[in-house]
Amino acid sequence: MSRRVVVTGLGALTPIGTGVEKYWQGLLDCRSGANVIEAFDTEDFSVHIGAEVKDFDAAEYLGAKQARTLDRFTHFALASADESVADSGLDLEQEDVTRVGCIWASGIGGLIEIEATHLVYQDRGPRRISPFFIPKLMVNAACGQIAIRFAIQGVNYAVASACASAQHAIGLAFRSIKHGESDVMITGGSEAAITPLGLGGFCSLRALSTRNDDPEGASRPFSLDRDGFLMGEGAGALVLEDLEHATARGADIYCEVLGLGMTDDGFHISAPVPEGTNASRAMEMALSEAGKNAEDVQYVNAHGTSTPLNDVMETRAIRATFGEHAGRLMVSSTKSQIGHLLGASGAAESVACALALKNQVVPPTINYQTPDPECDLDYVPNEPREASVDCLVTNSFGFGGHNVAMAFGKI
Repeated sequence: MSRRVVVTGLGALTPIGTGVEKYWQGLLDCRSGANVIEAFDTEDFSVHIGAEVKDFDAAEYLGAKQARTLDRFTHFALASADESVADSGLDLEQEDVTRVGCIWASGIGGLIEIEATHLVYQDRGPRRISPFFIPKLMVNAACGQIAIRFAIQGVNYAVASACASAQHAIGLAFRSIKHGESDVMITGGSEAAITPLGLGGFCSLRALSTRNDDPEGASRPFSLDRDGFLMGEGAGALVLEDLEHATARGADIYCEVLGLGMTDDGFHISAPVPEGTNASRAMEMALSEAGKNAEDVQYVNAHGTSTPLNDVMETRAIRATFGEHAGRLMVSSTKSQIGHLLGASGAAESVACALALKNQVVPPTINYQTPDPECDLDYVPNEPREASVDCLVTNSFGFGGHNVAMAFGKI
């Protein structure tokens, strides 16, 4: 069995706005969600900046009692999933809930809860550890809570593959529908790792921008003067659906999911293969499943982290995949505006891709000021672009050598 899969619902919580409408408008307005971190005192850290979600109150949304039993990454997951299901127009009471599932991603899970409970343990001993500790921290807490919220009983699991997590989740949800396992999937990812340990760990890796005096300009993918990524937090959610199922109920459709490619570098735990060989192979696999040639693609939503190694590698991988056509592609990184959402990044970026296809507008790469001779593509610099986009590819790469590419198409 091979069925066509479409996107019928979107949800988003990002540093440039809670809700899909605010997120998309923020992208079009070239806004940055970066600022000095407010969640904790960063005085002792080499990095003081990040991209936090500022306009979301979990207690107001969930009620104070339920909010206390869930980690922030699950707050984000539930809110974005709620929005995506409402946006899809699905009436789950009329669905066969054994055919509705959820595959959700987080690279780290409940890091806030881990840090807070460790302090309780140190100060007050093991008997004061909350019974909610394990259910709050586990990476699959989000997909489990989504299933409970919507009383869905189909395939349900979590994916953790660092910064490729959400794209893996979306791709596996696509395959679940394509091959007849499910009719509807709620999928995406959420991350809330801007914590002392999270920030400190990435500082020690020297992976972050230290442009503390210019937070909004810190994330500058593909620019020669880039110096690392900007930590972000948030979530993206998509409702995927069998095309016939969506058409039968009169659903509005954003776009079609066409293909998936998944590879690994087998090279280094945190550095990519410099030539992007396996990243290119993932893109080629996605195009092959989609039944598309390189010339059929107009836009690549790049992983585009703003790190010296990634941006050169990805440029080389795109050139290897698309050949002469690479020079005609539009390529942009939404991380320039929302920072790097780690395990949720592919979800927020897939939401942007669906909107790009629906609205025929490509989001920009902001803060692009100084061209890098090794990054020589059209990065849609500093302002969005109205353009005819029939097919796009979106990339996600993660520590561990994980490479994921997906192809989406206009419908």
